[in-house]
Amino acid sequence: MKKGVLKKAVLLSLLFLALATNSWLKAQEIEARAYDFLKKAVEQVSEENITAAIKTLQNFKTRNLLSEQKAVNFGIGATRRWLMKEFQKIPGLEVVDDGYFLPKQGGRIVRDTELHNIVAIKKGKSAKERIIIVNAHYDTIAVSKDGKFNYEDVNTEAPGANDDASGIAALLEMARIIAPLETEATIHFIAFAGEEQGLVGSTLYARKMKEQGKNIEAVLTMDMISNIKAGNGYVDSTRVRVFSDDPNDSPSRELARYVKRVAEQVYPSFEVNLIYRADRFGRGGDHTPFVMEGFPGIRFTEARENYSVQHTPLDKIENLSVPYCADVTRVVLASLLCLACAPEAPQVTSERGAPLLGRGQGYEAELRWKWEGNREQIAGFRVYLRDTKSPYWERCYFAGQVDSFVLKNVSIDDWTFGVSAVGVNGLESLVAIYRMPSRRRAEYIFQEIK
Repeated sequence: MKKGVLKKAVLLSLLFLALATNSWLKAQEIEARAYDFLKKAVEQVSEENITAAIKTLQNFKTRNLLSEQKAVNFGIGATRRWLMKEFQKIPGLEVVDDGYFLPKQGGRIVRDTELHNIVAIKKGKSAKERIIIVNAHYDTIAVSKDGKFNYEDVNTEAPGANDDASGIAALLEMARIIAPLETEATIHFIAFAGEEQGLVGSTLYARKMKEQGKNIEAVLTMDMISNIKAGNGYVDSTRVRVFSDDPNDSPSRELARYVKRVAEQVYPSFEVNLIYRADRFGRGGDHTPFVMEGFPGIRFTEARENYSVQHTPLDKIENLSVPYCADVTRVVLASLLCLACAPEAPQVTSERGAPLLGRGQGYEAELRWKWEGNREQIAGFRVYLRDTKSPYWERCYFAGQVDSFVLKNVSIDDWTFGVSAVGVNGLESLVAIYRMPSRRRAEYIFQEIK
């Protein structure tokens, strides 16, 4: 090679390296600013506010769905009115009483009653409405003196400080912090009722969202997030469990991975422990009805439960940890705010639902995607891949402002692939996963030969 040509090639290589380095440094700078924004929000979480909310809720004595509706300082009705006022105090929220009449039915709704979900809506600015639901339940229940659940017994004290005043306190605190901020997605802060009667309030709301064709991007449920000492003496104050349903590439599982990735970067002193199961064994939470309707949903629950206190008059603030509750609030807040301020995820299927994933020249992975938003709002797209057995993404490539990406010598049979959108603010969408479609059973016309 001639010296002039060699020199030119070296200079071009150095130029490309400099451009790549500058691009990488710029991306790092944008991401650092993004996480500074999330950290500032997390720093606003107040243990004092959480304590005050839990104390107020437990002082209603019981919040049983079938308890008193009209008393001033007792029962579910007084709790509902207090919650409405607390959300209404926060500027920027539209507060809705999502009410239903329930006739007597089944073994738990033993008489006619009313059920009211309290919904506080923070509108997003995205042209295509994207909804994120963050929720807890405000009703309670306690076993009767005979140690059994007698659903007609509505006056046994059921303070429910942990189950689930802790989740409601976190919900109010997050609403207070996020309401003044500008978000792309719309957020529904929901206090559900009837959880203890079989996830009634969340079931009705999930069905309504499905029937209305709403675009629910994520459901984050907080239920029992303030206990650190189990009945067997074990203490765990630095982790929270996040439950997500199978399969490994389900939208709920990917939402859980997103929470772990974001929360542990923003708040590294606290661990998000992913539990690859829909919920605790044999039990359920208010995310469940949404998952059943096809929406991504996950549950946040303390690392250690104390079963001797649950559903008893002993579930009071003296038996829980407010600092731990505040830590879990920070984890959920960071995840929620990042998702709400990020662009929507790319679409990785065709109009007919087929994954936009091909073999290229036969021995490569060719990924395509669609993104219909304002391109000026995104920095580009990230491509992810992992072994099909791996719980977490193993490789990541920044693809830039393109609609396709080719991975040389990578078999689409052996890896799981995904792609996300990164905003100019440095915040990243959920990863949209290329899922293998289910094979339909073939039907043939035939006549058996005998």
